[in-house]
Amino acid sequence: MSKNEIPYKIYLNENEMPAYWYNLRADMKNKPAPLLNPGTHQPMTAEELSGVFCEDLVKQELDNDTREYPIPREILDFYKMYRPSPLVRAYCLEKKLGTPAKIYYKFEGNNTSGSHKLNSAIAQAYYAKKQGLKGVTTETGAGQWGTALSMACAYFELDCKVYMVKVSYEQKPFRREVMRVYGASVTPSPSMTTQVGQKILAEHPGTTGSLGCAISEAVEVAVSNPGYRYVLGSVLNQVLLHQSVIGMETKIAMDKYGIKPDIIIGCAGGGSNLGGLIAPFMGEKLRGEADYRIIAVEPASCPSLTRGIYAYDFCDTGMVCPLSKMYTLGSDFIPAPNHAGGLRYHGMSPILSQLYDDGLMEAISVPQTSVFEAAETFARTEGILPAPESSHAIRAAIDEALKCKETGEEKTILFGLTGTGYFDLVAYEKYHDGKMDDYIPTDEELTAFRARLPKI
Repeated sequence: MSKNEIPYKIYLNENEMPAYWYNLRADMKNKPAPLLNPGTHQPMTAEELSGVFCEDLVKQELDNDTREYPIPREILDFYKMYRPSPLVRAYCLEKKLGTPAKIYYKFEGNNTSGSHKLNSAIAQAYYAKKQGLKGVTTETGAGQWGTALSMACAYFELDCKVYMVKVSYEQKPFRREVMRVYGASVTPSPSMTTQVGQKILAEHPGTTGSLGCAISEAVEVAVSNPGYRYVLGSVLNQVLLHQSVIGMETKIAMDKYGIKPDIIIGCAGGGSNLGGLIAPFMGEKLRGEADYRIIAVEPASCPSLTRGIYAYDFCDTGMVCPLSKMYTLGSDFIPAPNHAGGLRYHGMSPILSQLYDDGLMEAISVPQTSVFEAAETFARTEGILPAPESSHAIRAAIDEALKCKETGEEKTILFGLTGTGYFDLVAYEKYHDGKMDDYIPTDEELTAFRARLPKI
């Protein structure tokens, strides 16, 4: 097949899969700021972090210089159950929009967890097993990360304790049950089972929870139970490292057929999907080898990049985790209960925050009713019910394609389809029944949250 004969779906064979993760930080001139000890405000040492995270993951977290990390054979063998994932040309969507743009999406929903989260979950579970641990604790928002981690822990026969944001626990019982199928215990957060949970409930009675709350509980349980460590599904450097497999595969597939994207779009909550997708492309941009327009898309109801402040902040609501320099809304920010589209974290990955602050990528926020409108357009044309998180990227991709329709430009657009939305039907139901609105926090509300940032 010639490069002019581009298939509907581009599948790599297992021999074409990347054999290493790409550490974007190695090519960043301005490195992400270090994590700080919340008590001393000094950079966290490997010894300090090892009390919370697995030892090998701490090394990855702190390593700003190693460009390539070989993927262990055990992880590669697991990846081959669902990877390489397809790169798809959205011909039907292009026709529906009447655009001259070429639209591609990297589909990460072809596994039982339904999302890209499994790429890092299996890596973190592997390193926990290698260290001889009994189990791990974590948080989950919409439930994709908790589902992925429960699968990974079942594979390596590890105990898995998940603290699930209470509003999602109640709205998404089926995702909760999938976690239980794989042996995980699932607790709605904040809960009365931890000291920090009790404190949060005392201060915010009736709260529907946040990722920051759930992180605090999961960390408390990890550090107070021998043989356990805490693992996280987004934000951290180690997670973006593992997720680089998405971008590496995408670039290999595009290079194979001579495709070069003009615009790369990803939804952005904590940053794992976007960071993974753009990694090799941003690497080329940093090295001066190519240029791309990169767009992070976040919900207007939780707009950390577009309306947050770049500062050191706690990674959790209970203020027990290290301080991270990131674009943040404040660690006690809790999205409105009607927020149904995922991407609920108060801050953004330190790597993406630094790249954004350096002007190497853009960020936009979109209201959730327009997100679900785009999701339905995509479902009706491309045949996949997308996750609400992914649909933020779909919204931006459609808007960019429509701009091409107006100007006649034949741009190539790439976006990340992070997963499927079959466990998110309560959100779709609210959209259909007209019970979903576009609440956006006021400047006054965000100012109040920012006023409580730690003084660093």
